[in-house]
Amino acid sequence: MTGLIPNFPHNGIVTVNRVILKPEFTVDDLEERVALLCENVKTYHSDTGFAGGFVALNSGEISNEGSTVGQPVETDLQGREALIVTFWSSLEDHEASHRSETFQPLFRQVLELCENGNEELAYDMLWSGKAYSADEAREAREMKQRYAA
Repeated sequence: MTGLIPNFPHNGIVTVNRVILKPEFTVDDLEERVALLCENVKTYHSDTGFAGGFVALNSGEISNEGSTVGQPVETDLQGREALIVTFWSSLEDHEASHRSETFQPLFRQVLELCENGNEELAYDMLWSGKAYSADEAREAREMKQRYAA
């Protein structure tokens, strides 16, 4: 760990929710409901295992350099698919947060938006890192050139 999520334990878990918006809802609806949910988690669970998180919206852009199945050029999920990613000390801490009385009503409001229902997967963290500074990157390249076989 190199500080991507401050105070995230080396044996923490990452949860991922994939949300596909029903046609009658907008990204604004998603942002509002998820903001209320995230504020609740930060307020009530920052001292009981929650370390951080983020929400990302499908931009519609596809990396052909990073895609190995065909050469996709578009996705119909642009602006309709979002990932809600959270970082926790343990799965037990995460599960306790979902059982809290303050969380459940807000969670149900987010689920109302979902075309795909909800499946939240938990992953063990294997690695995370932030980018090098410009000086660190230059030094790393110099070391690679000097010592790489």
